[in-house]
Amino acid sequence: MPIYNGGQNICGASIGVLCLESYFPKPPGHIKNPSSLPFPVLYEMISGITVPTLLNNPTPELLAPFIEGAKRLEAEGVRAITGSCGFLALFQKELAAAVSVPVFASSLIQVPLAFHMTGASAPVGVLTADASALTAKHFEGVGAATIPVAVQGLEDTNEFAEVILRNTRTRMDTDLIEAEVLEAARKLIQRAPDIRSLVLECTDLPPYAALLQEELRLPVFDLTTLAQMAHTVATRKTYGGLMPWA
Repeated sequence: MPIYNGGQNICGASIGVLCLESYFPKPPGHIKNPSSLPFPVLYEMISGITVPTLLNNPTPELLAPFIEGAKRLEAEGVRAITGSCGFLALFQKELAAAVSVPVFASSLIQVPLAFHMTGASAPVGVLTADASALTAKHFEGVGAATIPVAVQGLEDTNEFAEVILRNTRTRMDTDLIEAEVLEAARKLIQRAPDIRSLVLECTDLPPYAALLQEELRLPVFDLTTLAQMAHTVATRKTYGGLMPWA
C-alpha cells in the first residue's frame, strides 16, 4: 500500500456537513441522518447557532464560526462541504472562498440547474421552511438572482413551525409534518401551476420528497440529490464493463 502523510483524526468521509444545533428528530432523508446517504459523511456542529437564529437574525457575525468549521472539515480530509440548512445560501460565496474543496452550502444552488433542465421557460418552485425569511440575497448568494421562482413557505403551519422554526420542543409527529408539507405543495401549485420543477430549500423536507413527487409529478431537487452529485464528482472511480474483443 502507498505511504500516507496522515494528520486526520477520521479518514474516509467524502462529504462534510456544517450543522446547526438542533435536537428534533431527523428522519431518513435528512442530511443529519447519516443513513440517508450511501457514503460516509463527517459532521461539524456549530454550537449555539440554531434554525431560528439563522433564519431570523442572520448577522455577519454568524459567518466566522461557519468558516472555522469548514476549515476543520477540510483539515479532516473531506472532499466537499455542505450545510444542514438551506438558508446558508447567504454565506455560499464566503464559505467557498475560505476553503480549497467544493462547497454547496444550500440546496438552492440547484435552482439555476432545475430552471435550465426544464426548458428555461417556467418558474422553479421552491418549498422553504419560511418564505418570509427567504430573501433575494439568499438567491443571489447561490447565483440564482435572475432565475424566476415561485416560493411557498411552511411558516404558517402548526407542527413544523412549532418544532423546527420556533424550536419550542423536540418531540415531532412526522405524520403531521407530512400532511403540512403536502398541503404547502398544493398551495404552491395552485398559485403557480406553470412550475416545471421543485427545489426543497429546507433540509427537513427530503424525507417527504417521494410523496411530493407523487403529488406534483415534477422533478424534485433537494440537498440529498446535491450531496450525491458532489460525492460523485469528488470521488470519481474507474469504469468497469465490457468492450468488444480487440
